[in-house]
Amino acid sequence: MTLHLGLLLGYAALLVGLGLWIGRRVSTTADFFVAGRKLGPGLLFATLLAANIGAGSTVGAAGLGYRDGLAAWWWVGSAALGSLVLAFTVGPRMRRVAEERGHKTVGDFLEDRYGRGVRGVLALLLSIGTLAILAGQLIALAWVLNVVAGVPKWAGCLVGGLVATAYFSAGGLLTSVWVNAVQLVVMLAGFAIALPLVIARAGGFGALMSATSARVDYWNPWQGGASGVAYLAVLGPAFVVSPGLLQKIFGARDDRAVRLGVASNAAVLFAFALVPPLFGIAARALHPDLAQHELALPSVLMHDLPPWLGALALAAVVSAEISTADAILFMFSTSLSQDLYRRFLRPQASDAQVLRVARGAALGGGAAGVLLAIAAPTVIGALSLFYSILSVCLFVPVVAGLYARRMGTPEIWAAIAAGVTALLAAQLAGRAWFGLTPALLGLLASGAAALTMSVARRRASRSDRPACSPRA
Repeated sequence: MTLHLGLLLGYAALLVGLGLWIGRRVSTTADFFVAGRKLGPGLLFATLLAANIGAGSTVGAAGLGYRDGLAAWWWVGSAALGSLVLAFTVGPRMRRVAEERGHKTVGDFLEDRYGRGVRGVLALLLSIGTLAILAGQLIALAWVLNVVAGVPKWAGCLVGGLVATAYFSAGGLLTSVWVNAVQLVVMLAGFAIALPLVIARAGGFGALMSATSARVDYWNPWQGGASGVAYLAVLGPAFVVSPGLLQKIFGARDDRAVRLGVASNAAVLFAFALVPPLFGIAARALHPDLAQHELALPSVLMHDLPPWLGALALAAVVSAEISTADAILFMFSTSLSQDLYRRFLRPQASDAQVLRVARGAALGGGAAGVLLAIAAPTVIGALSLFYSILSVCLFVPVVAGLYARRMGTPEIWAAIAAGVTALLAAQLAGRAWFGLTPALLGLLASGAAALTMSVARRRASRSDRPACSPRA
């Protein structure tokens, strides 16, 4: 066993042990779902940032940097912009509504606003998308283990799934926030120390630019290859309405904690957004012939740093993947147990029964995510599917539910149907229509359908009113 592999396995065992120890105190759904609504800005910041810096933000974004250059900044930068909007608009307002009405999931909010049908359909759609992003985290972890020890992809996916599922199923959100705090320290320290040394190993910025001079757009910050500002349409809205992030916000103790915690998370994401592309660009200079561009980050950490530092940096990558995996399991398990099981299958279920179902759903979701990860080819491919579904399905229902009181259930059904149809049509066509990405096309179709239905209903309402008789 190599030093790198031994340290990574020891670190994984530490995370599982910490999670199981904290999980012993979790005995109610209030603790599992919303951590007793006691999170301050510090813990909220830590758990949000740990969830947001995951496979796409590390292995995936570095792979984009290797392939496309500086424009890969927009993968994480778009998440930062979405988080900033969340901090000062949707986040505090959703928290207040959740506290006032006892909501534990976004599904509770959707049913309260539009009825149980909307809740059920969106829970099913998002469960499918959730497994895609879980698969993305596990693929990234598998690439790390493959580079470190030649572990085959299927085995790496299995190891990652076991670690994340073990500690999350023990205690839900309460476990996650404390484990995420540990992961965040390792993550930020590892990347902060490793990046300057990797760039120096490549010969400095001048050498990086010389090594990539054949690509005219490689250092263009707006568009390079397939990367660029178009990511904002895919990722920005998703980070405003993601159930995994909103349900963490439900655990905040007050609006101030939301604003400070989420805004601090956005600020760090803005700065961090440049880190993975630079790792990828350095990898392009040091290892120009990688068989798979998403091997860029684990390759430079394994081969271009001293063993102890490489192990720390690889632990930072593992922290990123596993912390986001537990956030996805949180979204999946709470949705299935609260939004589907308790609401549709067994309304009279006790708190203890719902908690058991939530833990069982986490285990089942982990297993399904492993299978999907083994089948899916790339991290970014898996994550793009999730973010597209999330934006198209949830953005209009959540924002309209908070800010447009006239928007009712018919408008939301129209929005969901039009958005999903446009997204799937564009995805199947395999090309952009009118210069719009599938995600942006679906989002625009969703909003247009809701507005059209709203106008049609108002006109129908006016036409049904009896005419006033003229005065004599």
